[in-house]
Amino acid sequence: MTSEIALTLFIVVITAVLFITEWLRADVVALLVLGALAVTGLVTPAEALSGFSNPAVVTVWAMFIISGGLAATGVANAIGDQVMRVAGRGEIRLLIVIMLTAALLSAFMNNVGVAALMLPVVMSIARRSQIPPSRLLMPLAFACLLGGLTTLIGTPPNILASDALSEAGLNSFGMFDFALVGVPLMLLGILAAALGGRYLLPKRDVEKETATSTSSVQATSTSSVQATSASSGQATSTSSGQVSSTTSDDRYHLQDRLFTAQIAPSSPLAGKTLAESRLGDVLGVNVVGIIRNGHTNLAPLPTAVLQGNDKLLVVGRREQVDKLRQQQLTVIPASEPVRGVETAVFKLMPGSTLAAKTLAEVDFRGRFGVNVLALRRNGLQNVRGLAQEKLRVQDKLVVQGNPVQITNLAAQPDFSQIAGETAEFSQMSENLLLIRIPPDSTLVGQTLRESQLGDVMGLTVLGRVLEEQFEPLIATDNLLKADDVLLVQGMPDDLAALAQLATLEVASDPSDLHQLETEQVGLVQATLSPYTAVVGKTLSQIHFREKFGLTVVAIWREGRPYRHGLAAMPLQLGDGLLLYGPRSARPVLAAEPDFILLEAADQPPLKTHKAPVALFIMALVLLPVILNWLPISIAAVMGALLMVITRCLSMDEAYRQIEWKAVFLIAGMLPLGIAMQTSGTADFLAQGMITAVAPLGILAVVAALFLLTNVASQIMPNAVVVVLMAPIVLKTAVDLQVSPYSLMMAVAIAASVSFLSPVGHPANVLVMGPGGYRFSDYVKLGLPLTLVIFVATMLLLPLFWPLQ
Repeated sequence: MTSEIALTLFIVVITAVLFITEWLRADVVALLVLGALAVTGLVTPAEALSGFSNPAVVTVWAMFIISGGLAATGVANAIGDQVMRVAGRGEIRLLIVIMLTAALLSAFMNNVGVAALMLPVVMSIARRSQIPPSRLLMPLAFACLLGGLTTLIGTPPNILASDALSEAGLNSFGMFDFALVGVPLMLLGILAAALGGRYLLPKRDVEKETATSTSSVQATSTSSVQATSASSGQATSTSSGQVSSTTSDDRYHLQDRLFTAQIAPSSPLAGKTLAESRLGDVLGVNVVGIIRNGHTNLAPLPTAVLQGNDKLLVVGRREQVDKLRQQQLTVIPASEPVRGVETAVFKLMPGSTLAAKTLAEVDFRGRFGVNVLALRRNGLQNVRGLAQEKLRVQDKLVVQGNPVQITNLAAQPDFSQIAGETAEFSQMSENLLLIRIPPDSTLVGQTLRESQLGDVMGLTVLGRVLEEQFEPLIATDNLLKADDVLLVQGMPDDLAALAQLATLEVASDPSDLHQLETEQVGLVQATLSPYTAVVGKTLSQIHFREKFGLTVVAIWREGRPYRHGLAAMPLQLGDGLLLYGPRSARPVLAAEPDFILLEAADQPPLKTHKAPVALFIMALVLLPVILNWLPISIAAVMGALLMVITRCLSMDEAYRQIEWKAVFLIAGMLPLGIAMQTSGTADFLAQGMITAVAPLGILAVVAALFLLTNVASQIMPNAVVVVLMAPIVLKTAVDLQVSPYSLMMAVAIAASVSFLSPVGHPANVLVMGPGGYRFSDYVKLGLPLTLVIFVATMLLLPLFWPLQ
């Protein structure tokens, strides 16, 4: 093994680790690889940047635009609607028709785009047929992957495999060369999922087991929904009677978190607006209705004014209000400064392992024994919501603790103490409060962990004060005692709000989800678009409610619902969002590229008059490629340009259709393929595979390549896997004197059928939230389906692409 091979393998291993652990974004990893290869001299600067002009990369971004044009003009919808009309209501027939439609569209459109396009349609079909979406959505995602097997432009692995052949001086694959094996695999996969795989799908009913259903419901007489005055801040209202309910979801267990809280006649909340009450900020709940004098104002605006005797329909933890009433904490004045406590300012250093993590994730208090009082960034100081704030290099943390703890923190390599910015305790005094625990408080005898003071009140308990001497309470097993004086971090107006909210009384009468649905107001589900830019951001940070006029009342994530503290939860791909608010507000959200509404009727209008033009452009792209007049990259660029010139898409819309992450990912990783060839790494690995597997026969080599590629594609982007495998395939073909086309086809197929995990393909992640899937659900269906495709590939490949 030469030093070049060793260095290349080291970069490959580090790259794989970064992809698997997701410490960095995939596109950032790819660019780091590009830079590392150029700096180490494994490739020339020109070779390092060659990926951006590579025909495969050009084809990928151009096809994103063409796919977007077909979707924006309604071509895909029209085809889907026509096919769905013959689907009927039987589950097997529905599965076959849905999967076949998605697969046919995916043959010529971006896989993820097809999944996003059909997601609301399939949700509507599930609602009409009374079949849980969990029975339909995973087959939809898998069908999009199966459809990509059938054409050259069906999926990036096909394009990259073809380009690798061309770069090696061989003929590239034609437009429909993949169809010889891909079409039988697609049909077999659809039949396997519809006939056998459906028994492996979960039966999580997202509609019919809810308190509301697709049928009309009768509003109860005690909470009839009638018009209220505009002065109450009402969003929408209707009279009692038959009300059409559209959507709710038993997965979210919303009924379990719906309760009624009453405002006492003399409550300090009377006369304040909902926003001023700070119910959401302090208790992490959502007010979805106000009942006043027998009339209900649903989805009230933040400007709605509260009155004495109002009943609030609240979604959240009922115990939050109960605990607040029972704890009876009181603020006491501090007559003298507290001794034994110091504050200091530390800067987060470059290379720190804490960067991009929240204080809660690293257990900052438990790990370092100090409290973070404030975070300073770009000249601004933040004292709220610090636990969920992601740390950045150069952030300045104002911390509090005893002298020993401060000294220990200064010795940590992650931090550098800033002596010139030493924060005097008095400087933070406006955010540090003393509260006393009364003898009759329920907190007496509880530990800090049991008290859940931070969860319930949004305060951070820093320690206990005994005779003006500070005693840290870092350990959570310290028992709280009657008349204890606690030093807490918070804002004075936080405690004022808590005092007001403590006057709320939880009503004993049960609340019913029937109350929440009218013709003007209702629940609707949404998920994050695969092209979203809000991943990692919270609902508060993107001002979701203010921007869209809808409230997120629950989030489904990784097999369970979350209904509390949603405003501070960073959003993730695959999240299912349950929204509540005026139906008239939905078009605004539907037009937002960051989200997908799961109601077909709420989708933005399409340019259907441009559909014939888009179809003609698609034909102009395919024809010269089929007849070998133009390479696919040139034909695709011309087609993308025509989509803009004919106004099927605007230029801004065209840019939004491109999945730039995928473009930079592929362009950044292609130089690694060059390095593997020029350094001899591909030869080294190919020889190792031949030595280990070739004695078992050529078919065993094909099987080994398939399985290795498929396993790698479950944890790494499939385009990256093809880039890494292509040099090995070409060298193996030369050494064994077998057809490179057969081996390359096997690798392209294996990379595209990423069924075993939600992270295997963006289409899998997209349906995870709406379908209520857990990680294990993908294995249950994906593993048998992968084995079927593997066996079928081993049988079909020698027939259509002989190995010798």
